[in-house]
Amino acid sequence: MKTKLKSLLVAALVCALGVAAYAADSKIAQKQKDIRNMADATLQRLYKAQPNAKLAVEGRAGYAVFSNLGVKILIAGSGNGKGMAVDNKTKKETFMKMLELQAGLGMGVKKFSVIFVFDTEKAFDSFVNSGWQFGGQATAAATTGTQGGAMAGAASVSDGVWMYQLTDKGLALELTAKSTKYYKDGDLN
Repeated sequence: MKTKLKSLLVAALVCALGVAAYAADSKIAQKQKDIRNMADATLQRLYKAQPNAKLAVEGRAGYAVFSNLGVKILIAGSGNGKGMAVDNKTKKETFMKMLELQAGLGMGVKKFSVIFVFDTEKAFDSFVNSGWQFGGQATAAATTGTQGGAMAGAASVSDGVWMYQLTDKGLALELTAKSTKYYKDGDLN
């Protein structure tokens, strides 16, 4: 009788572990799907606002799309977000996170999306594999006319890296210096 009970308990434990593993995989797949949907919707918003951006996104080495939420209260603020980077040559997706710290005067909540476009595989690989840290206020960078219509509306944030930023409606009064880190999401890759 004890042997039967032990066998039943072991079988129940194996089944429970299988169900838990399936649920975890299902949860990861859902999170990946949500990020893909966000990225697609963000790109469609960008293309509507700046039709030539589609040429830039699809015609370069790769791109990354992030949805971010930042909160600023008096002299400090932070933000975080999730997104994905896509290698245009291989179509490989890498799921990523971002973390932002701010110092300066201000108050508000700001939801925004960021799209990075990488001119070269080297710039793309560096962003994905080494993470990337940006200091300063990217939205203050000037756009350049030297890249033609495809890059209109984008800011050059480093050599071979362009950024578009889309904001949702909302009020954010700020005078700030930011530090933002982008890195691979260890749970979703």
